[in-house]
Amino acid sequence: MNIVLFDGVCNLCNSTVLFLIKHDANNQLNFSAQQTEAGKNIMLQNNIAIDNTSVIFIKETKVYDKSDAIIEIAKLLTGWPSILQYGRIVPKWFRNFLYDLIAKNRYRIFGKRNECAIPSEANKVKFL
Repeated sequence: MNIVLFDGVCNLCNSTVLFLIKHDANNQLNFSAQQTEAGKNIMLQNNIAIDNTSVIFIKETKVYDKSDAIIEIAKLLTGWPSILQYGRIVPKWFRNFLYDLIAKNRYRIFGKRNECAIPSEANKVKFL
């Protein structure tokens, strides 16, 4: 099972999840907000810090974070977003610098919810 763990109160993160669902034509991704019980349990089972501020991608038994998570997720997408997998040609230190810059400012730029978004009926099957 491929699991994307994201910040459920972050507007950017929630928009990104909807984008990923749209481009997951082969239905390979499952999602959980890190703040939910399911998300916390998955993080504990995979020895991931509960206060993690990065997107986490679990592909089979391997855990990816930050820009590596984005690259691995992109490998499963269809259409133009799959091009993001070629970000691996950029040095990891630079990719993660950009990732951290956006992550640090995401609430200020994109806003924050008071609680995790509730998935629509159509998308509910994709969430753990």
